[in-house]
Amino acid sequence: TTKMPFRLNKNQALLTFEDEEVAQRLTKMGKHTVNLDNKTADVTVKPFTLEMGIKFELHVTISGKKINVSEVPELYIPQEWMRDKLELNFYKSEHGGGEVENVDYDNRSRTAVITFLRPGAARGFVKSTKYPFFANGRSYRLSVSANTDAHLEKFQLYYGISKKTILLKGIQEMEDDEESVQDMIEIHFQKPSNSGGEIEKIKYVSKGAAWVCFEE
Repeated sequence: TTKMPFRLNKNQALLTFEDEEVAQRLTKMGKHTVNLDNKTADVTVKPFTLEMGIKFELHVTISGKKINVSEVPELYIPQEWMRDKLELNFYKSEHGGGEVENVDYDNRSRTAVITFLRPGAARGFVKSTKYPFFANGRSYRLSVSANTDAHLEKFQLYYGISKKTILLKGIQEMEDDEESVQDMIEIHFQKPSNSGGEIEKIKYVSKGAAWVCFEE
């Protein structure tokens, strides 16, 4: 289910009717006089239009051959030597490693991407975030994390007009609380004598703004 947000501003209301003919009839009228607590208020009826937005699916794949390594210690040795030390360290099977296909090391960020030869070899490292690293007679702790690939699918724009929903603008401010005013609006627009009909949902905002989500 795709949820599409809509910003409902101060002194506005959204009404969704069971019958789209009711919404279309009220929209064609444009202006409407509403009775609120023995007071009449002229409101503007607008068709409900969703602003243009974007829908997509995010897919994340965790690599079975690669891991990300960070917090590599500064040893002040050539970059090629550091790559060799990392390869030897992760090659050791007693630490859960395996044959290394490639080491991509960046000495500026002190990070590396280790690629193992055997598919699935990287999965054992995801369980622990720290990994021992032995160099120059000392033991260090490297930070290890999963290597992921994220991509978007079903990327599309949406722009919708609801045939069953109307937008009321220009509702005057009242001393009554928000829920009471919402009830009065609902009662008014449910009456066939006011060109209304059965209402499925209603949302009125008296102060600030609110985000309303519509499901596709």
